[in-house]
Amino acid sequence: MATDCEAWLNANPVEAGNLSDSFLSGEDENGGALTSTRNINNEINGNWLTSSSNSIHEARLKAKAKRRLRKNSSRDSGRGDSLSDNGDLNRGISVAPTSPKSKLLDRKSRLGKGRGLPKKGGAGGKGVWGRSGEVYEPERPDVNDPNYDEAQENCVYETVVPPLDERDFEKTVTPIMQEYFEHGDTNEVAELLGALNLGPMRSGVPTLAVSLALEAKASHRELTSRLLADLCGPVLTRGDVESSFDKLLRELPDLVLDTPGAPQLVGQFIARAVKDQILSRSYIEGYKGRVDCEHAREALDRAAVLLKISLGGRRMDTLWGTGGGQRSVTQLVKEMNLLLKEYLLSGDDKEAERCLKELEVPHFHHEFVYEAIVMVLESKGERTFKMVLRLLKCLWVSSVITVDQMRRGYERVYMDIAEINIDVPRAYFILEQFVDKSFSDGVIGEKLRDLCPCRGRKRFVSEGDGGRVKPDSY
Repeated sequence: MATDCEAWLNANPVEAGNLSDSFLSGEDENGGALTSTRNINNEINGNWLTSSSNSIHEARLKAKAKRRLRKNSSRDSGRGDSLSDNGDLNRGISVAPTSPKSKLLDRKSRLGKGRGLPKKGGAGGKGVWGRSGEVYEPERPDVNDPNYDEAQENCVYETVVPPLDERDFEKTVTPIMQEYFEHGDTNEVAELLGALNLGPMRSGVPTLAVSLALEAKASHRELTSRLLADLCGPVLTRGDVESSFDKLLRELPDLVLDTPGAPQLVGQFIARAVKDQILSRSYIEGYKGRVDCEHAREALDRAAVLLKISLGGRRMDTLWGTGGGQRSVTQLVKEMNLLLKEYLLSGDDKEAERCLKELEVPHFHHEFVYEAIVMVLESKGERTFKMVLRLLKCLWVSSVITVDQMRRGYERVYMDIAEINIDVPRAYFILEQFVDKSFSDGVIGEKLRDLCPCRGRKRFVSEGDGGRVKPDSY
């Protein structure tokens, strides 16, 4: 740009003062510019400057003119303002930008690609599923594909689950059975087993379930019998059940080592399976005269005896007993009273604790505490007082009875003490002693001790009231 300005000045010999004033001032070109040019000429002709100083002054004016040209060209390039060939400023004439700064301020794309819209209308890019509302049709094989095969159109793709071997079978099915003992939902077990490819290990399901139930509680054995009855049909066949019991009879010598009563329990499982019609009645008769194992013979004899008894009217549904949560409240209260009476006769704390656990009603232990304290209030002598207190302390230390159940049992006695006092006149006095002793042994807390009710005493009023007696206050 500087070279163009210098060439233009050399080709047009114009007075430096005239050129500089035309750009320096903002006045009219015909008026103010001529006056300033005339003043500069007078100063030069008046010998204000020497010849050398005149040339320096002209060089300065030329450099100043060049700077003005650069500034105006870069400023007015976007507006179409430019200089004419004579150095005049022309407006409204669009001239291509010549300054590098104009390219930086230009917002038009210089790549020539697109209009700045989203790529593929919003249907492209990483992590994009496509346009909203677009429905994809099933992809069809391309006939022109060199790898095209006509057999591809008739293929049916399925998920293949490999069959379980013996090692994987135990690792997979054992947690399912243990969870079933907690929730008791046979439908969930059937769904989980149906999702597995059991293959030849299908007959191992009853064997594994019975083996786990032998070491569990009576309620778990009842759940196992229900599970076998519900699985026969959807998951198992009668042949699978017979094969599993055959295997159990062969493994009885090993099962007896861990569970001494295994022959009796397996015999009860066989009798229950026959009653539930998942085993044929001829199953036991088929073993007559062909059993060499003493334990297997004992199990079959037990099953035959139970089936004969069931013909006399005994229900096989209650063979394993009824679970704690399924028993009636009246039955549970009777069993707890029997437990306490047996404990008072034997004095065995561990046996009483074991029997209370076998009831499987941890939510109903407050009834046990209530019955024990009432038995103390109705008893005569200190033996029952000390033994019941020792039992409650033992159950408290072993965490068989929780804090909440112990508190609820004492509070129930506090609420009913007025009715108990009708039959037991010294009930308030005995209760106060028992509560104080329980607090000293750490069975209850201070807050529960302070809630213990006490019977008010009769006292006389002042002598001026005529010797009247105040009514009883409780």
